[in-house]
Amino acid sequence: MVTRAKTGAEPQPGQPISLRTLGEYLNLSPATISLVLNNAPGVRSIPQETRDRVTGAAAKFDYRPSFYARSLRKRQTFSIGVLVPDLNDHYVTQVLSGMEELLIEEGYFYLTASHRRKPDLIEEYPRLLLDRCVEGFILIDTVLEHSMKLPVVAVAGHRKIEGVTNVVLDQRRAAELALRHLVQLGHRKIAFMRGGKWSSDADERWECQMTVARELKLEVPPELTAQIELRESTPAMGFGPANELVNRGADFTALVCYNDVSAFGAIRALVDHGLRAPQDVSVVGFDDIQSAAYHNPSLTTIRQPLYHMGMVAARILLQRIRGQATFPATVPILPELVIRESTCPPNLRRGRGKRN
Repeated sequence: MVTRAKTGAEPQPGQPISLRTLGEYLNLSPATISLVLNNAPGVRSIPQETRDRVTGAAAKFDYRPSFYARSLRKRQTFSIGVLVPDLNDHYVTQVLSGMEELLIEEGYFYLTASHRRKPDLIEEYPRLLLDRCVEGFILIDTVLEHSMKLPVVAVAGHRKIEGVTNVVLDQRRAAELALRHLVQLGHRKIAFMRGGKWSSDADERWECQMTVARELKLEVPPELTAQIELRESTPAMGFGPANELVNRGADFTALVCYNDVSAFGAIRALVDHGLRAPQDVSVVGFDDIQSAAYHNPSLTTIRQPLYHMGMVAARILLQRIRGQATFPATVPILPELVIRESTCPPNLRRGRGKRN
């Protein structure tokens, strides 16, 4: 006959539950309990009945292993730091969703800091996150000036910095898709909206668009270009540049916006001047954020697979942290053209500038 091990006295109400407390209750050593709860390699040598008693007692008293003790033992904190310009940015939230999906599967936690594109915060926040023992960083649309002490993966990073893996969209391909679509519709007078210097994609996107425009024999005089000035990711960032283009009397039948949010503002500005999209001016966005398909008109845009880019960034960072693989400085992601209602052949009868 097998004699069941006796249990000791239950812990007092409010008493902290530790391995020692469980050991006294179960008449087992703390080492045995630790092996069971951590599913350590030697746990198979412990009888199943004993393992069941341990897990049952841990559930009964709501025992939670010490995070800091586990971190010291494994020399891991299972957490990473994430820097973003603005948590309300649709681009950022879609990248975060993909990143979060993979981190949850891998048992990692992340700490997010929103720097509002302020250089001092971009410098200070990594130091604060290092104090919290993160194991690496993911930077989303954040301009980095120098290397960091830990592995870094930058989404939309374009600078070659030691220790940084850049997950970037193929901007040249994106420019070809957008401009060839407009040219095939018959547009030759195309205006462009340039992103602000604070956005990590701005310079490369602009250079690629101008290169492809030259290849397509498109003239882009200064009066057909407008600069985004606002840092906030709201439709206002595109309202001002589009308003400026119309007010200066620029003659254009299509407008390539920096992103979808700026395209929403641009369409509003066109409407205020009595112009219709796309009947008078075709409008192309960039990103394919979730609301792009539901705008009126629904937006023709360049799709960045933002959710996928977040997953790729998280997977690369964890593999680098674990030393499982090496990666090139740049990991390219292919874009896709999504044609919706905001583009059509040009209205050749529309007069120059403001519509009467």
